[in-house]
Amino acid sequence: MITDYGLLGKIGGYGAAGIYQKGKAADSGGVSFLELASAKAAQNVTEQTSATGMSFEDMLKSKYPGAYYNVMDTSKIDGGLWGRNDYPWDAYFSEPADASVLGWTPSGAEPDMQSPEVHAKLNSMVGKIAIVIPPELEEKMKNDPELAKKVMERVDNFLLTNSTPGENEGFLMTFDENGEINHACVVGEGKITVSSSEFVEARKAREAKHAEYERIAEENAIKRKLREQQEAEKYYKTTGIAREAVSAAYEKNFAEA
Repeated sequence: MITDYGLLGKIGGYGAAGIYQKGKAADSGGVSFLELASAKAAQNVTEQTSATGMSFEDMLKSKYPGAYYNVMDTSKIDGGLWGRNDYPWDAYFSEPADASVLGWTPSGAEPDMQSPEVHAKLNSMVGKIAIVIPPELEEKMKNDPELAKKVMERVDNFLLTNSTPGENEGFLMTFDENGEINHACVVGEGKITVSSSEFVEARKAREAKHAEYERIAEENAIKRKLREQQEAEKYYKTTGIAREAVSAAYEKNFAEA
């Protein structure tokens, strides 16, 4: 069961409703994953990351050598399952990942965080990064370099926001078809943080708010046209212009709305 340790909003720019921390997990030491990745990236030709025609996968692996990249649709993964201690997050740290992980279900009671099996799984993820992109998003990014850049920025921001200085950590991010993070997992010394349905719910809330703004804007436009029509009627009455002209003007206003 996931326990909330008051880390709400830690993910920041993704509008997540929360991120959760569970018990003690993998043991690690040395520099952080982000520090190690940055050092390796410095050895690459920096200009390559902005080269035209470079795919998102190329951008990712140029900036974060050794990163795992898989094209899979994780949208149907249940948030409750994603948050279990026995969820196979480590399955995404391979290329290609076994697609059967998308239909994973538990075979028994949730194991304790301190169990050797859980520790072994988490330790296998430390010092690594895995990104999972759905086919729809990959296709969009092929035709839209700006979208690919935005998704890359979200990867960067997530790592910066969730990386702990001095700790060697592992990061897993999965994206939805719009380029938003819908599942995430961070493992490191003494901790494991997971977030799933929070991303989805936050995205739905943003979409609902946007739809509400559009509805209000449409209502205001209709009210404005009605006021204009009423004012026109008053004007035509005082000037003696025929009512037919009012109707024509009214219809013309709505046709142009």
